[in-house]
Formats: sequence, structure tokens, C-alpha cells
Amino acid sequence: MVYIGIDLGGMSIKAGIVDKQGKILIKDKVPTKADRHYSEIILDMATLIKKLLNDSHITIDDVLGIGIGSPGTPDSKSGVLVFSNNLHFYNVPIREELKRYYDVPIYLENDANVAALAESEFGASKNVENSVMITLGTGIGGGIIINNRIYGGFNSAASELGHMIIVHDGILCSCGQKGCFEKYASASALISQTIEGAKKNPTSLINEIVNHDYSKINAKTVFNAKEAGDETAKNIITTFIGYLSSGIINIVDILFPEYIVIGGGLGNEGENLIAPLRKIVSETAYSSHGLRETTILPAKMGNDAGIIGAAMLVKQQ
Repeated sequence: MVYIGIDLGGMSIKAGIVDKQGKILIKDKVPTKADRHYSEIILDMATLIKKLLNDSHITIDDVLGIGIGSPGTPDSKSGVLVFSNNLHFYNVPIREELKRYYDVPIYLENDANVAALAESEFGASKNVENSVMITLGTGIGGGIIINNRIYGGFNSAASELGHMIIVHDGILCSCGQKGCFEKYASASALISQTIEGAKKNPTSLINEIVNHDYSKINAKTVFNAKEAGDETAKNIITTFIGYLSSGIINIVDILFPEYIVIGGGLGNEGENLIAPLRKIVSETAYSSHGLRETTILPAKMGNDAGIIGAAMLVKQQ
């Protein structure tokens, strides 16, 4: 028997058939085309599942259930995606709509939560019961695992870690608040900080790397410049890691998880990012006073975390 995991994103719908050991037997993807009516998007999800079943010679009778990870706020009990700005979804009955095509158990969760579940089941935090995953991308996603299960709060809307306030009256966020964690410590924030630093320091190697074309700056640019000895890049990264540590110290002091797993594109920097972050958190968090400390480490599941974590929603029922 197998599970189907769907990673529903703003750009693509990824799906896979997954066994009980977390191995993807087959996977595929199609463009989301998020400007369409939700019924068309869910039809594409159903068609993608059919293709996977046909290509693998697995029947729907072999499928224990379908798990879906989506950006936004789900009502996991009803299977309704209450809101997702990436998909332009408002109160979309995903479970009910997909049930029109496949009469199997269907479960819905936030995409960052399912990524955290994948890491907890098979990845960086598989050996502990309590962990937190944060993904550093366009924004900051968060997933909290307590006793090996997703913590969603009473309304399935918990773990919006990117929107904790770390700077009072700070930069305006798209959520309407000021000073959110993701406005200072996401990959997008690092890009903005790098552009600002390059403009203020014309002799910085950052300018040379991108030939003074700021549209070419990405989150990797500043790390490349730092490795080459650029002082401006070093200062930018030091400031960025300071912001990142502020949010992570809050998470440690509130939840005291055994592991914090760093994912997303910036997680690929590995120890270049995590070693100095680990040092600050160890020295500053309340847990530093003679207690066992939270371990901070990079994610392991990569781009398959969404599919595998979504599939594991079925396994956990």
C-alpha cells in the first residue's frame, strides 16, 4: 500500500507516489497557472494523479490516501483552504472537490508544516520528538513538530513564524504588520540588504560580481563576495545573521525544541550560515545557562520535502 503526496505551489503542482519508508516511487509536476478558477487547478491535480497511477501501474485501490501541502491557512479538519494569497484561494473546499475524482481519505496542511513533517520523519530531525523547521525563501515559513506531530493550534493556523515581530515599528510587511521576522531574515530580505550595501559602497566586490546590475543580485551573491574577502559583504552577512538569530532565539525560548532545522534556498549555505548563527544563539538564548541546548542544523529533504511530508499526513492518521 502507498500514499500520494501533493505539493501545491504558486508556480507548480508537484505530486508523487510514496511508500511507507518515505521513498518516492514516481513523481511528476505541471504548472499551477494560479490565475485560474480553483476547480481547474484541482482538476489538474486529479489528472496528474491519474498519470502517476497509470505510469506506475498502481491502482487507486492500492492508495491509502492523499495528502496535500499548500501555502496559506488551511482548515485541516474540513479540508478547506481558508486563504492563500499565492494561489488567490479563499475558502476553497479542496478535499470536497478532489473527492469528486478519488474517493479516498484526503488531508490538507500548510506547506511549511508538511516540510517540517518530512524532516521529522526521514530527514534532519528524524531522531527527536520535538523540532521546528524554518524555510528561508521569499518569506519565512515555519513548521512546529511536537511529539512527532504537526502543531497547528486550535484553528490549524499556528506556526506563522515569519510574522513574529522582531523590530518594533520596523519595515512594513505584506501582512500589514511592521517589523516581521521575514522582512529582515528571509532570502528576499538578504537580497534587499545586499543591494543597499552595494549602493552605499561602490568599491565593494558585490558590484563587480554583478557588473553593477543590481537585478542580478541573489542570496548567493553576498556569500560569494564574503568568501573573496569583501568587507562590505562580511558586514551585510553579520547583520543578517543577527536578525536571523533574533527570531530563532525567540523560538528557542518559547518552545525549546530539540532541533531547529534550516531549509529553503539559504539553507544550502550550510555551515557558512549556520555556524555563526549557532554561536550567537548558544551565547544568547535563555537555554544557554547550564541547560541542554537546541541543536541547529540544515535540512536534508530538499525539493522532495513537500511531496513526502504531504504523503506522511496520511500515515499519521
